[in-house]
Amino acid sequence: MLKNEISRRNFSLFIELVLGALLAQGVCAQSTDNQKPASTPGKAASAAASKSSPTRYQPDRFAGRARTYYAAVWGVDALSVKAVESGELIRFSYEVLDPGKAKAINDKETEAFLVAPDAHAQLVIPTLEKVGKLRQSSSPEAGRSYWMAFSNPTRTVKKGDRVNVSIGQFHADGLVVE
Repeated sequence: MLKNEISRRNFSLFIELVLGALLAQGVCAQSTDNQKPASTPGKAASAAASKSSPTRYQPDRFAGRARTYYAAVWGVDALSVKAVESGELIRFSYEVLDPGKAKAINDKETEAFLVAPDAHAQLVIPTLEKVGKLRQSSSPEAGRSYWMAFSNPTRTVKKGDRVNVSIGQFHADGLVVE
């Protein structure tokens, strides 16, 4: 009984020592950070700026070569995919740079699909009775944005998913749903 009591005391003393050491280390590290002299003014200013205002880095939707490819071959730019209407529709939009090249994408007779490989889903453009297909199909004009909406009734495609858009011969792969 005496042996168990001594080992319990030793264990509690050990825990108190470890916690005390951790607390002291944290206090010392915090006080030394405040007392460190700046070695160079440029580094101090950049360190202060990085601590005061966080950056909101947002990478390009696709690589520079892909942007050049879509602009040169298909005459489109600013490709984006967004979940709208509480996720029941996925809207694909793009800006036309060259109307002649983008005509194939705007053709209403060409079937369009949105494929989500990770979700094992293939979405199509719904056709409504009075409205028709949820897709802009007028002749393209340079500088204008166009869109098409894909039906996602079971919400299998979600924000953050990578999807591929296929419109006839046009393929845009790896777009991220916003």
